[in-house]
Amino acid sequence: MENNKMTIAVIGLGYVGMPLAIAFSEKFETIGYDIDEEKINKYKNYIDPTGEVGEEILKETNLYFTSKAEELEKANFYIITVPTPIKQDNTPNLLPIENATKLIGDYLNKGDTVVYESTVYPGVTEDVCVPLLEEISNLKIKEDFKVGYSPERINPGDKENTVKKIIKIVSGIDDESLELISYVYGQAITAGVHKAPNIKVAESAKVVENSQRDINIAFMNELSQVFDLMDINTNDVINAMNTKWNALGFYPGLVGGHCIGVDPYYFIYQAENVGFHSQIIASGRKINNYMSKFVVTNIIKELIKNNLMQNARIVIYGLTFKENTPDFRNSKIINIVEELNEYGIKPIVVDPYIKEFSGNIDADIHSDVNEISEVDLMLYAVDHKAFKLIEDSEFLNKLNNKKSIIVDLKNRFKQYQNANKVYWSL
Repeated sequence: MENNKMTIAVIGLGYVGMPLAIAFSEKFETIGYDIDEEKINKYKNYIDPTGEVGEEILKETNLYFTSKAEELEKANFYIITVPTPIKQDNTPNLLPIENATKLIGDYLNKGDTVVYESTVYPGVTEDVCVPLLEEISNLKIKEDFKVGYSPERINPGDKENTVKKIIKIVSGIDDESLELISYVYGQAITAGVHKAPNIKVAESAKVVENSQRDINIAFMNELSQVFDLMDINTNDVINAMNTKWNALGFYPGLVGGHCIGVDPYYFIYQAENVGFHSQIIASGRKINNYMSKFVVTNIIKELIKNNLMQNARIVIYGLTFKENTPDFRNSKIINIVEELNEYGIKPIVVDPYIKEFSGNIDADIHSDVNEISEVDLMLYAVDHKAFKLIEDSEFLNKLNNKKSIIVDLKNRFKQYQNANKVYWSL
């Protein structure tokens, strides 16, 4: 298909959809749609709330922004990039993807193609989304319209491994749709595409990618709990182990966000539906979910041992789920704050990437390290680039001159352990 005959609509302009829409707009006429009118207005005024593309790119892009659903009728190639979260019982919440599917169904015409990028368990595209599209559009799959799946692989905050540099997995409902989808993505993604044999394989690849990382981190987190009892520094052990050529290079840490902390539940859910009870993946989730409580338990222990529990002043550096992004969805630092609140502690939180925080936690949130002074304990939680540019002494000077505590989740301050400073890390 010639590029001038293709109009792409990207549904959902968040951390995934926005960079993707920008990439497609360089090759095709592209509509960027989001239900959030305030977000659309920000993009139109060159403000990027995701921090993924930035002001300069927004000024130069040909991407057409809209929150008006009727404008989707101009498109003939739809890409859905809405979030797929989990419910409180850790089962999939398909409402966002179902609503986006219904929206497209109203404007779907013969010859159109719909591609899903939202993370799902194997079978959702064909068993949940296709019937909705058929019902609302009164069209028939394969005969009248095509469907495919291409899992998002964007790493928020990563300026090196950007959307165009990551090989794109593509799949289609039949050979014809696979060729079309492969062509379209191949025009925008310079790293190229990998053609999966069917949609379920592509859906599975996404949840397995992140489940694998979750399990490996869980193993390290379990080791950190054991080594803590043995009074052995986990990072020292891992650094020694990593001198072997086939070491995997994983470290303990908090696992949050909208991918690694969520995707395994989609796989577990569908495994249960076919009669298989996951043991390894489920155990990994259990271990990683416990880590925020493990950190807080050790914070309280150190405060008590050092007679600092009474009116303790704690500062936490970093609130987002990972470094160099304003994304705090499913951040385990938020869980740490909530745990501390249960002990009557209202911590200070410093994160230069948080401009607007909509969460409901009891904390004093700041964006500037210089606004902090005289704390009993500092928790270094997120290794933002902005923090790396600050000298160690700037952080240490915020601690009280009396005995103070460093809780270091990124192994940055180990060298400063001395008689006046208690040091603890994963």
